[in-house]
Amino acid sequence: MDKSMIDPKILDQIERLRQKYDVMGQDLSSYLDGLLYANYLNYWDYIHLDTLLSLQNPKTDFPDENIFIIYHQMTELNFKLVLLEIDQIANKPQIKEEFFVVRLQRVNRYFQMLTNSFDIMVDGMDRDQFLKFRMSLLPSSGFQSAQYRMIEICATDFKNLVSKEFRDELSPATPVEEMYKNIYWKQGATELATGKKTLTLKKFEEKYSKELIELAAKYRGCNLWAIYKNHFIHSERKAEIIKELRKFDILVNVNWPLSHFKSAVKYLQKDPEVISATGGTNWQKYLPPRFQFRIFYPELWSKEELENWGKRFVDMEELS
Repeated sequence: MDKSMIDPKILDQIERLRQKYDVMGQDLSSYLDGLLYANYLNYWDYIHLDTLLSLQNPKTDFPDENIFIIYHQMTELNFKLVLLEIDQIANKPQIKEEFFVVRLQRVNRYFQMLTNSFDIMVDGMDRDQFLKFRMSLLPSSGFQSAQYRMIEICATDFKNLVSKEFRDELSPATPVEEMYKNIYWKQGATELATGKKTLTLKKFEEKYSKELIELAAKYRGCNLWAIYKNHFIHSERKAEIIKELRKFDILVNVNWPLSHFKSAVKYLQKDPEVISATGGTNWQKYLPPRFQFRIFYPELWSKEELENWGKRFVDMEELS
């Protein structure tokens, strides 16, 4: 074929590929042969569809257990999306306002979708089926979602995750290991009768405590709040950034736990008996945000807003 008949763009791409593989000491021709002989990529292969659809392994024959499993898997995938965005922010050299704002908006969309989707849990399962198949899941609990803990750690200064009664004792020099001893979520996994750690909490700590402490140390200077203070506190787009941070705070610390609380009340509250959550977690005190008073960015809220924290769902339009 006459070389002049080849699209110049293709010739340019071939030359750039040659340079790319020359740097690595590789032969471009071999890679082109591989491309020539390779099969076409199919959607089901690319996303490993068969594997994905095989990851539901119910412990009972109740049909609605599949709903429970799939929804939690969807939730964890969304958590992964959030962490991918936060990782981009934390590792971006010379981060700019546009990059920060766009990634915060993405994170908020993921959590907005999660909150809006929780009706699947609230209204999407038969109560009698749930109360039966849940007994086969002990001591596992959604409390054991390490990705959710990672999102919290990456979002704020670690002191804001310490139980509120211990926060005044902390100083900027307090080691992460010391703060972790009084992390707020431990109160949600104590036995209602004895106050002792549940097996749910013990297993979670055995598997993840070291990793979470290391993550907290790593993000001490590059969590979302630190990024804001270090780069954007005097930005021309400060108001826009604050709006997104406030949305994130509400979505994670008010609307998301209240969605869980709504579900727990439907399935586990039955006068005069209150049923323990899977794993024995203390959902009555753990889920309502007004009890935990966990706030990522207390500096961004008024005194009145702080006093009324978590007493109701917040419409995102209110923060626009």
